[in-house]
Amino acid sequence: MDTVTATTLEYQSGFGNEFASEALPGALPDGRNSPQRAPYGLYAELVSGTAFTQPRADNLRTWVYRMRPSAVHGGFRQVDNGSLRTPPFNEGVLTPQQMRWDPTPVPDEKTDLISGMMTLGGNGDANAQAGIGIHIYAANASMDGKYFYNSDGEMLFVPQQGRLRLVTEMGVLEAAPNEIIVVPRGIKFRADLPDGPS
Repeated sequence: MDTVTATTLEYQSGFGNEFASEALPGALPDGRNSPQRAPYGLYAELVSGTAFTQPRADNLRTWVYRMRPSAVHGGFRQVDNGSLRTPPFNEGVLTPQQMRWDPTPVPDEKTDLISGMMTLGGNGDANAQAGIGIHIYAANASMDGKYFYNSDGEMLFVPQQGRLRLVTEMGVLEAAPNEIIVVPRGIKFRADLPDGPS
């Protein structure tokens, strides 16, 4: 992944746009989404989409064509770094006092984005798919040999120091301080730190 630079990344601006890219010419099926046999022996998978009862002009969807089905992976395991929580927060005492935090120091030991994530607050209930969780992170290492998947909701990343590069199922996203990345619910990603600590 070191060969990817910020100048080689291209993004599409706006919302509700159509976007398609292919690694090899003819890899995307022409005129249909889910052919019986996809080109190059790829597996067609619908990641997300609107109900089929929607008017055709309002249909939104994300199709990917993979060399291997997404179900081919090791077992999932729950993240338990001792600092990550999901609403509703039923433990502890709530306070109306104003809260302040010093900047989170960069860890001394090797820590990736997920291991260095800490919950500050939140509201709602993840089981009802309502509310938010607010987390910060301090990391000094890229995620090596693992990916993260959030089934509770979308994730918004706002790097404060150094670039953050997320390698997702849809491609590579990169943000520097004063930029953001939004990862939709259910999309697997790996976090790389091209500039060191973030």
